[in-house]
Amino acid sequence: MSPILKRALLPAAFLLPSANVTGTDLIPAETFAHHPELSMVRLSPDGQHIALRADLDNGKTHALMIYALNDMAHPFMLRMPTNELPNNIVWVSNKRLIVEKARRFGAFDAPMATGEIITTDIDGKHQDYLYGYDAAKQSSRGYTRSDDQGSGFYDGQPDMPNDHFYMRTYPWQSNRSSFLYDVDSVRNTRHLIGDINLDGMSFLVGPDGTARFAYGRDDNWDFVMFRRMNGQWTPVRATQSSGSFIPWGYAPDKTRIYASYSVAGEPASLVEQDEDGGNRRILAKDGFGEIERVQWTAKPEVPFAYITSTGYPKVQYIDPNLPTAKLHMALSLKFPGEFVDFINFSQDGGLLLFKVSSDRDPGVFYLIDTRTYKVSKLFSVMPEIDPAKMASRRPIRFTASDGKELEGYLTLPPGRPESDLPMVLLPHGGPIDVRDDWFYVGEDSDNTDAQFLANRGYAVLQVNYRGSSGRGYGFKEDGYLKWGTRIQQDLIDGVKWAIDQKIADPKRICVYGGSFGGYSAMMTVIRAPGMFKCAVGFAGIYDLQMMYSKGDIKSRKSGRSYLTTVIGKNDADLAANSPDKLADKIDVPVLLVHGEEDQRAPIEQFKAMRDALDAAHKPYQTLVKPGEGHGFYDEKNTVEFYNTLQAFLEKHIGKGA
Repeated sequence: MSPILKRALLPAAFLLPSANVTGTDLIPAETFAHHPELSMVRLSPDGQHIALRADLDNGKTHALMIYALNDMAHPFMLRMPTNELPNNIVWVSNKRLIVEKARRFGAFDAPMATGEIITTDIDGKHQDYLYGYDAAKQSSRGYTRSDDQGSGFYDGQPDMPNDHFYMRTYPWQSNRSSFLYDVDSVRNTRHLIGDINLDGMSFLVGPDGTARFAYGRDDNWDFVMFRRMNGQWTPVRATQSSGSFIPWGYAPDKTRIYASYSVAGEPASLVEQDEDGGNRRILAKDGFGEIERVQWTAKPEVPFAYITSTGYPKVQYIDPNLPTAKLHMALSLKFPGEFVDFINFSQDGGLLLFKVSSDRDPGVFYLIDTRTYKVSKLFSVMPEIDPAKMASRRPIRFTASDGKELEGYLTLPPGRPESDLPMVLLPHGGPIDVRDDWFYVGEDSDNTDAQFLANRGYAVLQVNYRGSSGRGYGFKEDGYLKWGTRIQQDLIDGVKWAIDQKIADPKRICVYGGSFGGYSAMMTVIRAPGMFKCAVGFAGIYDLQMMYSKGDIKSRKSGRSYLTTVIGKNDADLAANSPDKLADKIDVPVLLVHGEEDQRAPIEQFKAMRDALDAAHKPYQTLVKPGEGHGFYDEKNTVEFYNTLQAFLEKHIGKGA
């Protein structure tokens, strides 16, 4: 058995520096600093292997790993180049996989897809580079791929795994077109099955193996959709411009489709309908949050359950009489207080890979034989974490000062009274299309920081302000051009709610955040003088105008378009919402943390804020680490940060205040 898997199977008590930590005693910072090592787990079609992403060497390197389920002893490992990692893993047959690659920039941002697709057999043989900017050099057919430079992405596969998959591409030499290919991953050959003269479109392949739908957002970010009819792409007016219609796949009868549907920017519903939009039936809808984590049966796939993106993840069953739904109910009873997530079935439905996780439990992967109902534990996501010693996360809702209903999460220190607590406001990064959720490790977030702070005795407030995901496209648009204004007021209104509820001691509140959260840590202090006692910015953006001249966002056309859309180009507005231009208004001690190799928020952002605080004669301290990017990966550096953060908070809102 590999050392990584052996570690993942160990009980938490074997790994904690102090196995007898209970109640509100301090859990060592090292426990919280350890990165999850195994993720993105997928079961092979024949149910004999699993593939996963492994994060090695303290999170510095990454690999594809493949285990035979009969012994889990001798995995194949495909190491990725430095800073690269698997972004998606797909079995295209029993013996072959494809991997979409991504590049990491730091702990705060999701890895960015590079548009490269590689393939390998389960034993590491017959590796090939199928598409990407380096195809001419790395592909087995490189001599024919000199025009291949571009971005390629997985867009589905045939119902019966046969080494083929569908790949959409955006060639750089033709930046106004989108193409869809049927790719043979063994021979590294492809044939065109759809194309459209619009950039950034996705496709849905019909039962006949041709592209039936093309959809996406145009240059104005309006949703557009086309249906292939009589050999031509015909525009379909499925929604208003801020709505969306995302076809997920065909129903078992191959005449109807499942889709995510929003008319005018409201939270999307799950629907079933005819190809032409007729006979639409709503399968799942929630007026406040998006439908997500839809649960599917074995092939032919049918959605049978879902949760919503906000609040506690209460499972709703679309058809509770389906055998798969009954299996899900039975497993949920075995894991009270946790969410059972069906990952994928073997092709014949005889084996099922599923994950169990909660607000306290980062997750455990299991395998069940659906014929004998024998359940086998595979491994834990973060074996160091003992769920019994973690804090519960409480969904909250409150009304903002302008009447908008907002939601978020409150993590309370276990074993302490739930009133007059010192509190840390923890804004999430992004800010656009990212959110906090209930899970320890969520769709967009890792709530380790919240658990660490709760263990230190602090209530932790996280607010999904305007611009966050999970509430529909309209809610996301509400955050555009409002980084330093309405978004900050949403955060401040959340603090006022916590004070009104007698949860937070108004004299002991600090704010800490990473990335955009670091920006918010400075801006909330500026916008609400007297509310906070200290502020911590980690890898923050402090000069909005600088984003147009430094950092990786400005280096891409899509990135520059994003900046224009979300922060604008008015110099006066950018300065009026940049913390480094407003440092004289910061009236609390500040801790600035940064990595010298940060590409998303370059070290020049840190220097701008530091110099501004110096010029304004404001108190601050710093923690800067060489070799670190947008958030710390090295566990030693993370431990040092956590200890520094603990001492800083203790001094200003803790017992030592």
